[in-house]
Amino acid sequence: MRVQMIGCSHHNTDVTFREQLAFQPIQAAAALAQMRTLFPRTEAVLLSTCNRMEIYTAAEDEADCPTAEQLINFVAEFHGLVPQDIAAELHNLSGEDAVRHLFSTAASLNSMVVGEAQILSQIKQAYDLANAGDSTGPLTHSTFQAAIRVAKRVQNETSLHEKRVSIPSIAVTDYASRFFERLDDKVVLIIGAGEMAQETLTYLVDKNVGRIVIVNRSRERAEQLAQQTGSEAADWDQLESLLAEADLVVSATAATEPVVTGDMFRQVVEKRYQRPIFILDLAVPRDFDDAISDFINVYLYSIDDMQTVCDANLAARQLEWPKAEKIIAEETELFMKVLFQRITGPWIGRLKQQANEIKEAELQRLQNKLGDLTVDPAVTKEIEITLDRLVNKLLHPPLESLREDVSPDTGTGLLDALKKLFQLKD
Repeated sequence: MRVQMIGCSHHNTDVTFREQLAFQPIQAAAALAQMRTLFPRTEAVLLSTCNRMEIYTAAEDEADCPTAEQLINFVAEFHGLVPQDIAAELHNLSGEDAVRHLFSTAASLNSMVVGEAQILSQIKQAYDLANAGDSTGPLTHSTFQAAIRVAKRVQNETSLHEKRVSIPSIAVTDYASRFFERLDDKVVLIIGAGEMAQETLTYLVDKNVGRIVIVNRSRERAEQLAQQTGSEAADWDQLESLLAEADLVVSATAATEPVVTGDMFRQVVEKRYQRPIFILDLAVPRDFDDAISDFINVYLYSIDDMQTVCDANLAARQLEWPKAEKIIAEETELFMKVLFQRITGPWIGRLKQQANEIKEAELQRLQNKLGDLTVDPAVTKEIEITLDRLVNKLLHPPLESLREDVSPDTGTGLLDALKKLFQLKD
């Protein structure tokens, strides 16, 4: 049995690297379908967010699970990249380490903004997408359902999530509010109408922004969001003119290429007459060409630029951190025990069955040999009890050693030895 993960996050890679490996929902579904073809006996869940790209795989038989190298090659080929160019930036975890990492991620301990709630929603969505595509199985079901349960326990038993701060709240409360003395006379342009844009809007509405315009490739979705927040909706082909008018821009689309290029923005700058514009690009891949920051009076920030504020957020939650880590350690240990029992349980049952079959055969042979000496039921019962105690005492040490080992990675060595020593058959 094997559970493993390969991936990267904001902890060890920058946004330029992550956006090369990002999977939009349609791409994630296609990637999972390809993995089912390549590794038909492997369960898989693909998690791709602004801050991380992680692929979790699992298989009952370790031989059916792809190696880390195979997964890296798969990711590279899917995105048209060279495996050697991304391999060094991707980390690989297996067994207990992979499970602990997923639990920590679901509980938001690995998030850029510790305590934010969005990551748990994203994990649920990734799990649901894998379910819909028949990419999951018993191992991923138990692992991801446990991760969701652990995250809720951390929320309930610590104050890590109290007054939680998300990327959108930092973008509006810390960045935009510090740049502008007031927002009630400003024009704000929202590009995109997804979850990130929607959350950003809630903070902007609280700031009593003068005018908010939403532009999205789907006009219908923009109108729905505008109605919910008392904003305006506009057509996608108005993007250039809206950029020329806006004071603050928040962009969070699911596009795979920049929606605003340097050439396009040059036309916008000519219409702005050097009026300052503040741009918060919350998308991965980024919506704005990095060269746009070179224009005069353009202040462009990506999601990685908010790391300083996020670090301060982390420091404020340090007191709750040990409590959350203790919960995750407890839950990881418990989960690994349950997982390993699932591996060893059938074999322990088979060993006991084999021992009882041998005992019954020997008891019958003894009774046949003793003949009339075993007519007394009390004598027969005492012999049977003695043989049961003998079998149990002989089996107790190896079975106890097997139960105490909670790691499927190392414990299978003991299990294999047990199967070989006692010649157990499937």
